[in-house]
Amino acid sequence: MDVIGEPRRLGIPEPEARLRFEAEPQKWGSGARRRLLVLDGEPAFELSFWCGTCQFLFQRLEGANQTLSLESMQERLAGRLSDLHDDILDAFGSLLPEGDYLPLLFPVEPRLVTPGQEGYYFSNEQVATWGLDQFWGLPEHPRTPYYRTFETAVDDAAHLYEFVVPMVPSSWNDRERVDEYIEQMMRGLVPTAVAVSTLDLCQPALDIQSTDSYVHWGLTHFLLDGHHKMEAAASAGRPVQLLSLLALGESLAEPDDHHRLATLRSQPNLSRGVRPAR
Repeated sequence: MDVIGEPRRLGIPEPEARLRFEAEPQKWGSGARRRLLVLDGEPAFELSFWCGTCQFLFQRLEGANQTLSLESMQERLAGRLSDLHDDILDAFGSLLPEGDYLPLLFPVEPRLVTPGQEGYYFSNEQVATWGLDQFWGLPEHPRTPYYRTFETAVDDAAHLYEFVVPMVPSSWNDRERVDEYIEQMMRGLVPTAVAVSTLDLCQPALDIQSTDSYVHWGLTHFLLDGHHKMEAAASAGRPVQLLSLLALGESLAEPDDHHRLATLRSQPNLSRGVRPAR
């Protein structure tokens, strides 16, 4: 069952936060600024561009080289949470810059996707809307495997895609820990992972290259804790619970869009173009 909380103020002064959002000038000096997720002062991910008409994006950079697990929270997250607990929210909020966050708690059934495989968003749904990159002649590349968990229709002109993005690739995970979680999940355990998230709404200004133009709602969860759990769930075909802190001020979306998430995530998991049965 999904639990959607009320927006709340979390975090610490921005200079002290291990993970924060920043804007960095582009190298060509046009005045445009890259939107970044920064870990310990180093760019970890480039995010969708501010304009909202460029392609939806998360692209791993050199700074994404460690996880942010909290040892004090491991026992609390070993199983399924029944509600949003203030001590857990405050603990992970201490990694983030002060701001307004929407807490979300729900199960996901992750599917690991790597470039070139079936279900790869960046060479399928995204290319159908934006076409290939006009300079490189290639699809956008996130430079990381990621998990697809859920998608559904917002309406006839918009579709929601949900992604879980690890801070380090699954090849860095400890095999024994992953196997232990697989064994526990097969016995019915549903542990909890934690992420900071953004909701970006993107649509091309022109549809010259498009064969399917619509608004892409990209709900992206950047894992703070739970890398082994997420891989184990994907390997075993089992659910894992996700506690998400949606950064409201850092998303390319409006308050009304955030409020719709509860309704959208209660809908059936539907691919683009598939209509729900009536």
